[in-house]
Amino acid sequence: MSRAGTRVGVGTRFRYDGETVEVVEMAATTAGNEVVLKDGRGRLLRLSLKELLFSDRAAISPDGPGPSANDDEEIASVVLGQLDSAARAKVFERAEHVREVLTGYRSGTPEFARTGEPYPGYRPELPWEERYAAKANELGVSLRTVKQWVADFRRRGESGLAPKKGAGKPHAKVDDRWVETALEVMVEHTGESKPSRTMVIERTRARVIARFGPDVVPQPSRATSFRLLEELERRHPLFRLSTKRNRDIADRPEGVYGKLRPTRPGEYLLMDSTRLDVFAFDPFTLRWVQAELSVGMDWYTRCITGIRITPVSTKAVDVSAVLYQSFRPRRAGADWPRDAVWPEHGIPRSVLVDVDSLEGPGLVSPPLVPETLVVDHGKVYVSEHLTSVCRRMGISIQPARLRTGRDKGPVERYFRTLREGLLQALPGYKGPDIHSRGERPEDDAFFFLDELEAIIWEWTATVYHRRPHASLVDPGLPGLRMSPAAMFEHGMARAGYIEAPRDRDLGFEFLKTVWRTIQPYGVEIGRRRYNGSALNDYRNIKSPYTDSPVKDGWPFQVDPDDITRIYFRDPADRSWHSLLWEHAPSASMPLSEDALTFARKLAAAKYRFPDDCLAVADLLERWNVGLGTTLPERRMALRLSREQAAIELPQTEEETVVSLPSVRKALGQSTEREEPAEPMLTAAPEMGDDDEADLEDGGDDDFYADALEDV
Repeated sequence: MSRAGTRVGVGTRFRYDGETVEVVEMAATTAGNEVVLKDGRGRLLRLSLKELLFSDRAAISPDGPGPSANDDEEIASVVLGQLDSAARAKVFERAEHVREVLTGYRSGTPEFARTGEPYPGYRPELPWEERYAAKANELGVSLRTVKQWVADFRRRGESGLAPKKGAGKPHAKVDDRWVETALEVMVEHTGESKPSRTMVIERTRARVIARFGPDVVPQPSRATSFRLLEELERRHPLFRLSTKRNRDIADRPEGVYGKLRPTRPGEYLLMDSTRLDVFAFDPFTLRWVQAELSVGMDWYTRCITGIRITPVSTKAVDVSAVLYQSFRPRRAGADWPRDAVWPEHGIPRSVLVDVDSLEGPGLVSPPLVPETLVVDHGKVYVSEHLTSVCRRMGISIQPARLRTGRDKGPVERYFRTLREGLLQALPGYKGPDIHSRGERPEDDAFFFLDELEAIIWEWTATVYHRRPHASLVDPGLPGLRMSPAAMFEHGMARAGYIEAPRDRDLGFEFLKTVWRTIQPYGVEIGRRRYNGSALNDYRNIKSPYTDSPVKDGWPFQVDPDDITRIYFRDPADRSWHSLLWEHAPSASMPLSEDALTFARKLAAAKYRFPDDCLAVADLLERWNVGLGTTLPERRMALRLSREQAAIELPQTEEETVVSLPSVRKALGQSTEREEPAEPMLTAAPEMGDDDEADLEDGGDDDFYADALEDV
């Protein structure tokens, strides 16, 4: 029987640094055992025996046959692991017969002898041939089979008695040239529409004949060709999955997958945009549009730091607005739950001494300064403005690989969670693809873009940030699932710090710059006038910006989500100041550019000489109209939807969505859990006698089906 060991002493040969050396002397010293080596040119080398045996520079050269790690045979655990229980029992029974031939005892030792052992035909003093013949007669096999069993058992034990399974190729009967050509044809169809298997087979046959000649490569039968394509499908998917999925698999890297591993909050900020699976109202045209969502996500905590919804497509200013929210987070709603609000300065509540000492609404997310932005190659993410500001802030930009969504996997997963947890419960939901779309989902689109953004922000803060995620784990406690809020506290405890903005006013540099002149009445942007005491020293002086696109123009930073104020930087002390819109007191909440444009459109149709103050007041009054739950009230709301924003949200079974204050308000329900509010229909449009009759008898059930159809 071969052995795994080999003798190490004088005369043993080694491969050391690529040369063959021989041990010529061994000595014991105070530093340990040492050896003297001699190479082929007679040079001597003295080193420790430990270095010779355990260093990667040296390898022993065995002096005889024996097992080696590079043998073609599979190891015992692999061979036995492929056997089922019946085959394993058969192998163990065969091993008992072999041990009985070798020792006379089925257990292999006299200490565990069974009754009557050793039997007369297997006594150890008998010749081997007689014992082989006795076992062959007992089992009804040939003498050669028994000898082979004994030889296999002596060489490999029980694993040597396992059935011999060929490890050949699955398509050994098919010429390799045909197989390689078929795979070549399949790879060529990666970027094309999905072909049929028959077409791939026919193209393979034609290419094989053209390349090697007729009757040179044997052509497999049709059934064999189909089985072969099924095997090749594992190497290069083409027929089973969608073409988009096949392209994604083909673009996978061939080497080892690399992965960024964030170690603290703020280290990596993922930014991406996606087309939402829900329709919304465009304030300019009052028609349904497809909304696009841009978000910023802290990779370590999965916390959403910025959200921006735009119609049709995202622009560079929208991406900058998302990054601006990371420096200056939005304020939470006054009716939000306390546990859905981040503290004022972004430190977890467990760190604060007195949480109740905070006054006013908190923030929807913690202020974080990202160290690296992970973005795709879209022009909006590598614009000159964004890259310049990031360079000044010391923020690196790391583009993901082309058409590789897995590089931003966490934010892609957020988009799916948003669709399954919120969007599918909202009116206007159209599904992830054309096959999931309803008959007319656009008829239910009753949310403006800013309203949809407010609902997504509230759901993110109250549900997403508070729900445990399967991917948020601590390696020391793999069974513990944490929420983004808990992961933020974990990151604080682990890293000991976060990168918070050293100056919150740095966020203004991400906003859009508008050049305007300073007039005695202030600054006019989009027919809106802004004024403030910060302009007093610059009303009648020449602008120092000689290269301004506007003569004597001054730069002002504008937030597209809140046009009630703009921001001006004083050239004297470089401090930032807010300039209020003259009609800002009439707006009880931030007002977007789209909302004001829509308000002016409504006011122009209703009043002969409208102004912005009147338009905003009328718009807010319309938006504050709550809708009831009866069919007549809903009928009037559908008629009014042609000229106003807030429309009732139908009842759903999603408790997490219905419980949101903004959704409950749209439903006309009270935001208090104890007592439901009365319908808040404070203003009603002009109606005929038929509407009044509907309020009494319940209305017509057939009207809702065609209420939104254009005449």
